[in-house]
Amino acid sequence: MSISALQSERAKYQPKLPNSLKSYVKLVEGEKTQSVADQKDIQELFPNTYGMPLINFEASNEKKTYSAVNVGVILSGGQAPGGHNVISGIFDGIKNLNPESKLYGFLGGPGGLVDHQYIELTSEFIDEYRNTGGFDIIGSGRTKLEETAQYDKGTEIMKQLNIQALIIIGGDDSNTNACVLAEYYAANNSGIQVIGCPKTIDGDLKNDMIETSFGFDTATKVYSELIGNIERDANSAKKYWHFIKLMGRSASHIGLECALQTQPNITLISEEVELKKQTLSEIVDYMADIIARRASNGESFGVALIPEGLVEFVPEMKALISELNDLLVEGSESEQKFKSFTSKSEGRAFVAGILSSDSAKVYTLLPSGIADQLTLDRDPHGNVQVSLIETEKLLGEMVKTRLGEMKKTGDFKGKFSTQYHFFGYEGRCAAPSNFDADYCYSLGYNASFLIAEGKTGYMSSVRNLTAPAAEWIAGGVPVTMMMNMERRHGHMKAVIQKALVELDNAPFKYLAANREKWAIETSFVYPGPIQYWGPTEVCDQPTKTITLERAK
Repeated sequence: MSISALQSERAKYQPKLPNSLKSYVKLVEGEKTQSVADQKDIQELFPNTYGMPLINFEASNEKKTYSAVNVGVILSGGQAPGGHNVISGIFDGIKNLNPESKLYGFLGGPGGLVDHQYIELTSEFIDEYRNTGGFDIIGSGRTKLEETAQYDKGTEIMKQLNIQALIIIGGDDSNTNACVLAEYYAANNSGIQVIGCPKTIDGDLKNDMIETSFGFDTATKVYSELIGNIERDANSAKKYWHFIKLMGRSASHIGLECALQTQPNITLISEEVELKKQTLSEIVDYMADIIARRASNGESFGVALIPEGLVEFVPEMKALISELNDLLVEGSESEQKFKSFTSKSEGRAFVAGILSSDSAKVYTLLPSGIADQLTLDRDPHGNVQVSLIETEKLLGEMVKTRLGEMKKTGDFKGKFSTQYHFFGYEGRCAAPSNFDADYCYSLGYNASFLIAEGKTGYMSSVRNLTAPAAEWIAGGVPVTMMMNMERRHGHMKAVIQKALVELDNAPFKYLAANREKWAIETSFVYPGPIQYWGPTEVCDQPTKTITLERAK
């Protein structure tokens, strides 16, 4: 593998650990737990792993001897900076507890477990990946572990390799699957433990015990550098409005954090739009008003941040998408009729005619390109592929139309030119920040102690993250504690509850208190690139979000 100068230097970085994990460790059990909701249903589904206590690890003077253990590890779902350090931490942890322990990586995600694709991870192999971004050490995948046949195939290879514990590194769905797997193996007395690690750049896997998911810090710093660069360009050229869509389908944590770091003129938060039941026209009016006010001050430029999943939170758009999914379902009469039109304009006219009056009104207001995306770019089940909708262009075109109307009435005197951006993949495999390098290594190292203590159905938890790493609190949280029942594909399922942006929490309140000033004044902040060497105040700081959330 070719190695850059940065990677060579980063390999020398020794991630910091909580003091409680540095030498001898004592396990301290806390209170018994229950799920965040639907306690009776969750307990019935997870009788062997429900109600387990919270766990903290504390420094001890008493040395304990641990047996050698073979451990399997899986990277699941989308990439996030720091995954390699989780694996490095697991490896160093189990080797520190007993040098005879072995670590096996299943290739290509959960499918590697089912298909028996694996490699043994050795020191020489892992050393090439320490403190680097990406998941290329063993690859990732989106295979869901949901069927007993899959569990049994996994059991076969783990028995063959004498693996006593499996660590699944993933987001909310992956850790839900990890808990289901832990319950299955416990119910069948297989002797296989399952531990989860919290990963997702979206930031929606968090609670009191999981203060942040790994990768969020690095990804938002990468995006904020890019946004800051664009802000500086806008402030230099003074002629463009930049509409920037940011990754984050279900929650707006990325957009909020990037706004706190860069102070753009406009920040849309999906959860706020949903709560206020804002229409598309109201959002467009809000944006157009800010653009017009800045233009009256001689500043026909600015930056707007737009969450990827915004359209699903606009009530009228949500209703429109739901209707389209029903009307154009594969094989239906209306779908066949729609596909018979050779002209896109005729197809749009047909769709407008079969929608309810409210949805038809919204549909006909949409730019033709966006209307076509709603009807033509559909998944194999006939559903709208919301992630493909170019929301930034939708808003840009509608704002342009609105400003044209305002110019006729004298309410807009200026110029409006747009540039469009979508930041997503740019941040998923970045070299981890010092915070993520330390946090991920600690999560993996901590997981090795959960395994050594015989635990299953737990997620590795490292807390108190606004303090120096030495003061972080390591332990474990039962995955069932984070679960509730939700409807998925027509059936009620136990899943980890997604954490959306909470509008009564400090991070959003800070945005709300400052957004008017940032809207009209040019208050841009240019964070610059991630810093790896230098003062702690520059290099080791966590996100603005967690700093505001944990402020005393």
